[in-house]
Amino acid sequence: MSGQSTHTGGRWIQEWDPENTTFWKEKGERIANRNLLFSVISEHIGFSIWSLWSVMVMFMGPEYGIDPAGKFFLIASASLVGAVIRVPYTFAVARFGGRNWTVMSAALLLVPSCLAFAVMEPGTSYTTFLVVALLTGVGGGNFASSMTNINSFFPLHKKGWALGLNAGGGNIGVAVVQLVGLAVIGTVGAGHPKVLIGIYIPLIVAAALCAVRYMDNLAPVKNDTGAAKDAARDPHTWIMSFLYIGTFGSFIGYSFAFGLVLQTQFGRTPLQAASLTFIGPALGSLIRPVGGSLADRYGGARITLATFAAMAAATGVVVYASVTESLSVFLVGFIALFILTGLGNGSTYKMIPAIFKAKAEAQGLTGETADTYGRRLSGASMGLIGAVGALGGLGINLVFRQSFMTAGTGTSAFVTFLLFYGVCMAVTWAVYLRRPSAAPAGAADGTAEAPAQRPLTYSGV
Repeated sequence: MSGQSTHTGGRWIQEWDPENTTFWKEKGERIANRNLLFSVISEHIGFSIWSLWSVMVMFMGPEYGIDPAGKFFLIASASLVGAVIRVPYTFAVARFGGRNWTVMSAALLLVPSCLAFAVMEPGTSYTTFLVVALLTGVGGGNFASSMTNINSFFPLHKKGWALGLNAGGGNIGVAVVQLVGLAVIGTVGAGHPKVLIGIYIPLIVAAALCAVRYMDNLAPVKNDTGAAKDAARDPHTWIMSFLYIGTFGSFIGYSFAFGLVLQTQFGRTPLQAASLTFIGPALGSLIRPVGGSLADRYGGARITLATFAAMAAATGVVVYASVTESLSVFLVGFIALFILTGLGNGSTYKMIPAIFKAKAEAQGLTGETADTYGRRLSGASMGLIGAVGALGGLGINLVFRQSFMTAGTGTSAFVTFLLFYGVCMAVTWAVYLRRPSAAPAGAADGTAEAPAQRPLTYSGV
């Protein structure tokens, strides 16, 4: 990547060519790794603020006058904003610069955090809580801009590792804020939610200052509006968005809802719920790179299909536990769901570049031309896929809200999720594993490099 830009000063790098081995070894790798580190820090805190209300609702006892349905709606509202805002955040990196936007997006986290600190007490109106919860959604956008930024720093053979580390480091922010919430409840009690918020405000400031000091802007990075339009018109963008609802949407939705379900359905105290809620998100975040590695070895579509099948089975266990009111069985099934969503997050993201490279080869493109086409379309589609997938968090919490409103338990919600995973299995099989003549078999190992004369298929994308 190289070229001149009108951007000067302010830590703008004018020339960047990570595919040049000499440049990468002598200069590029050190700069890229430094930017990756501080991008992970900022994105991590963004995820923590995005999921803040999954912890705040555990502090909200009867004195707040909010029923379980109202609490599910609070956390659902944060999911909605976090999903929608990912689209403009994707394009903000090229418009403002990766370093500059990381600073701005980190600083924006102070708005909902300071407001939450000010209003988090009994007697505050539900509307006020709802507005503040909506504002925490800005933390969900940090993932999109961070992934876009880091993608530009690394050569193709390093992107999988860098993006996996970036995504996993961000995702685990959900578990960390819940763990900090547990520490606060365990030490000062459930009546002091402002202590948790007060811990994060200086961390936000530190993340923004670190981005100012240690990160860089890449002047050659440009927004490709043509690629965005092409990606939006391609049906595979929307098919993969649907599948990503099933994986990442489940991860973020369950992360937000887990503690509230334990309190509402199983009668756990805030401390008891908080002592369990961080386990699932932590395991789901840590295992995400494993999903990508399995997809590299066996094919992304095969791993994704197997993951959805296992998610349906785990959901069946959760339905049984919900009906029989068995907390231990419920925990086994629900934590298994978290682990499987992490695997699915890795495998679905690995499918995207393989799909578009396979399409390029199906159109007769070869070599670097096919690689360029695949990178261009897959890069543009990832922002949309990430945004739509995050809407699954909204859907899950709205389904929980309705289930508890009508039946007082989450059983019907879990049955709904089980049916949805069945549909995801059918779509994965029908589009990417069944048809024998859609695209080159070269994607069978996730690399799309097999000889063009082999039978055409999407199998193993």
